[in-house]
Amino acid sequence: MTVQDDIKQERRAALQAAIDAAGGVAPLASLIGKTPAHVSTWKQRGMIPAEMAIPIERATGVSRHLLRPDLYPIEEAAE
Repeated sequence: MTVQDDIKQERRAALQAAIDAAGGVAPLASLIGKTPAHVSTWKQRGMIPAEMAIPIERATGVSRHLLRPDLYPIEEAAE
């Protein structure tokens, strides 16, 4: 398994957590104004569109840092 595969797997897991928190693919899609097919496609690809990280976070409580760590890295605390 490559590093890219690991990253996709982590993003799929984060999206699955959001799906679970919403009660399923269709409820999540409804909460964020997309179709269930969109959500399923994102899960298959292992990547959500950048503009969907915050709406998913707001709808489910799953952190944007987990959904798109490339765009929303967790910053180190200043020492």
